[in-house]
Amino acid sequence: MPHHSPLIATIVVGLVLAFILGALANRLRISPIVGYLLAGICVGPFTPGFVADVSLAPQLAEIGVILLMFGVGLHFSLDDLLSVKLIAIPGAVVQIAFATLLGMGLGWVLGWPVGAGIVFGLALSVASTVVLLRALQERRLVKTERGKIAVGWLIVEDLAMVLALVLLPALAGVIKGDVTVDTLADPVRMSDLLTTLGITLGKVVAFVAIMLAVGRRAIPWLLHYVAHTGSRELFRLSVLAIALGVAYGSAVLFDVSFALGAFFAGMVLAGSELSARAAEETLPLRDAFAVLFFVAVGMLLDPTILVNDFWAVLATFFIIMVGKSIAALVIVLAFRHPLSTALTISASLAQIGEFSFILATLGVSLDLMPERARDLILAGAILSILANLLAFWALDRLRPWLEAREGQPAPGDALASPDVPLGATKLTQHAVLIGAGRVGGVIREALHLQGRPYVVIEENKDVADKLRADGVDTILGPAAPGALIAAANVAGAQWMFIAIPDAFEAGQYAEQARAFNPGIRIVARAHSDAEVEHLQKLGADITIMGEREIARAMVLRAFPDAGVAVTI
Repeated sequence: MPHHSPLIATIVVGLVLAFILGALANRLRISPIVGYLLAGICVGPFTPGFVADVSLAPQLAEIGVILLMFGVGLHFSLDDLLSVKLIAIPGAVVQIAFATLLGMGLGWVLGWPVGAGIVFGLALSVASTVVLLRALQERRLVKTERGKIAVGWLIVEDLAMVLALVLLPALAGVIKGDVTVDTLADPVRMSDLLTTLGITLGKVVAFVAIMLAVGRRAIPWLLHYVAHTGSRELFRLSVLAIALGVAYGSAVLFDVSFALGAFFAGMVLAGSELSARAAEETLPLRDAFAVLFFVAVGMLLDPTILVNDFWAVLATFFIIMVGKSIAALVIVLAFRHPLSTALTISASLAQIGEFSFILATLGVSLDLMPERARDLILAGAILSILANLLAFWALDRLRPWLEAREGQPAPGDALASPDVPLGATKLTQHAVLIGAGRVGGVIREALHLQGRPYVVIEENKDVADKLRADGVDTILGPAAPGALIAAANVAGAQWMFIAIPDAFEAGQYAEQARAFNPGIRIVARAHSDAEVEHLQKLGADITIMGEREIARAMVLRAFPDAGVAVTI
């Protein structure tokens, strides 16, 4: 491609291939991350065909790291961590230590220095934020006790890895063995070493102090100022400038990693009421560069390692899937939590991801471990992400046995399969309401005032729990629309109100409901003429377009005595 910029070619081909393979992985019910990593392998130097510019990959990955860590900081909740601190903090520390020891043991077997084994073990000890949250969200476990423990555990792991990223460059000499016993016995050399370490930690402390003392006030103030300009473009740009600027400034002024700088930028911003909007505005760019991060990581993997170094790959996979899981299981059970909670935590942590890649790349760049170790980490990550899906599938299959063993699950903490709805109704001649949000809430109140029997299908666990506490017949999703509709006894219902804003999902409900009950009256909401046409084709009798109804109400409110039918 002589007439094309290597940067453009790398980004375009990487994103296009990541989309294709990510969509294919999602179709096969596999994490799209696997598709992104495979896309990187396909455009890497170890496979035939187009080869992306390998020198650009680390730079693209660095931007991805900055935005990923900024996102982690935005969602960092100290309150959630403190609520489970008694198990999350000691549990994560012990599990990290155990996995590191296992990694050191494998490194010793493979003939690596102790320092290489330490970095290798640390990289295997931390789970992927992206993979864990996806699995918990699919099973509605994020807000449950076991979900909070898993997320809190992960936060502790992330903080430990951030600390490792900061200290590794300063301690590289000690870890590699460049600093010998004679060095430690020499007061001058020992003083130099401690001085270097002290300066590094001092810079980190100074950076953290400035961010907490100044950044916590200055960054939210800046966002509020930009928000009041009314320019969405400037607001979006200000958020990106803060994320990238703080990360770069922290590296230049304080020798702090980009990752730590971005994490603290997000964390101080998380305290602002504009944090949700900031997360929303930057999400597309964060997602795009996160994809490029995984593609760049995949470019570094030589797939022949799966054959040429099979036993080492298998041992690495064993540490991630079995060693970490057993450690987590024993720790949670030791704290007298139910077996279902212990199994959920074990399954949640049985994979590795983004921090492992960052640590592996840093370890190789500092000459702390061989490239073979990085390849083993990358191979272990891909295999563990695939196997993690099977672990959760097995956990879903164990749900009936666990419930029978432990009794019925506590409200709001059910270990539910995403394919099986909870709360099937016995109502007949009733109305079915899909979604109990702002629109659905108004419809529900109207049904209640008219004394009409109704059942609600709701995917938000907190909302569903509140409705049940109020005595409302509620079915908890997500699940396949057909299963939810069957649980709502649509075959015996008179009305269906589809109040969710997603026209694609709403169309599935309408189509399934019409198949179950050809005589049911279906009322749905839409946001465009195309959505109206789509829903009507799939069986909706009445489709209300929000913008049109708002315009109609505005005209009628302005001219209440006009007496003219308003058709908009």
